[in-house]
Amino acid sequence: MMENSKRYDRQIALPEIGILGQEKLAAAKVLIIGAGGLGCPVLQSLAAAGVGQIGIVDGDAIEESNLHRQFLYTAADCKKNKAQVAAMAVLRQNPKVKVFAFPSHFTKANAAEMIANYQLVVDCTDDNQSRYLINDVAIAKSIPMVYASIHKFEGQLSVFNYQGGPSYRCLFGSPGETLDGVNCTDAGVLGILPQTLGALQATEVLKIILGIGEVVSGKLLLYDGLQSRFTAIALDRNPDQVAIGLQNGNNILHSKSQTVIGIGADAFREALHTNSHLIIDIRESYEEPRLENQGIHNIPLAQLENFITTVAQNQKVILFCQRGHQSQMAADYLTHKGFRSILHLQHGIEGLALN
Repeated sequence: MMENSKRYDRQIALPEIGILGQEKLAAAKVLIIGAGGLGCPVLQSLAAAGVGQIGIVDGDAIEESNLHRQFLYTAADCKKNKAQVAAMAVLRQNPKVKVFAFPSHFTKANAAEMIANYQLVVDCTDDNQSRYLINDVAIAKSIPMVYASIHKFEGQLSVFNYQGGPSYRCLFGSPGETLDGVNCTDAGVLGILPQTLGALQATEVLKIILGIGEVVSGKLLLYDGLQSRFTAIALDRNPDQVAIGLQNGNNILHSKSQTVIGIGADAFREALHTNSHLIIDIRESYEEPRLENQGIHNIPLAQLENFITTVAQNQKVILFCQRGHQSQMAADYLTHKGFRSILHLQHGIEGLALN
């Protein structure tokens, strides 16, 4: 008999769900990549519904500018890791749910490990490179990807790789590899919009687990918040793009890729004095504290891709940022671009100040 069924009795009362459906939810394992504007309502909705195991992936720290749309967090949480804070909030909401926090970015180096035990992945990211990566490993694992994105007052939703349906690449094709794309920071977003799209994502997740209703596969659902209008656009499966994603995903899941090494404070200070490495600060110019050293190149993350075209791939490089998350992501990127000796400063400048 289902434990704690009183919590879910209104849900169980639905003929499409019942006790058997609630048991399906309790046995489900869902990985949510991104614990920001979309991720927060998805997490809250799935935990409330009784999804048994939830993985949360996010390497970012909470900032004050997040609070107007990321309702899991408070001002007291600023500077803490999103995945870890979100996990604790979800457990307070529903202690019966198993929650696993991955306080790092989803990259080619860790994708296989993170996604291994999950039957469905929810894309709550805000950058294109992550979406292609999620799509490709989801194809290779034969699991659905529930996608949404937001922009100003508008959003879009679809389910990819579902029962042989279209993939993310079928909609957007194959990109040139870049480090960044337009996100909420650049374009702005109405604070309530992610709640709408996140609720729609959670609805698709529950339908997939329960095997009920019509899943938003083979179409793209567009939402215009200003006009209160939904529009559905048909989406065809492109076998060539699916094949590209499958091959790429298999390569990622089965490769023994080089692991980026993080160095500590002592090794970093030694490198500063010996000039043995090209040292790159990938933070924005306004981020403090600054390190006064003529050997440091200040190249913000958005400019890194252009800068590395002037650097030999056998050059020894150390990247650093504020807390170590962005530098690890950038180091993974450079490694997969062919650079052979990339290090990054663990815990970033903030960690360096403590040593």
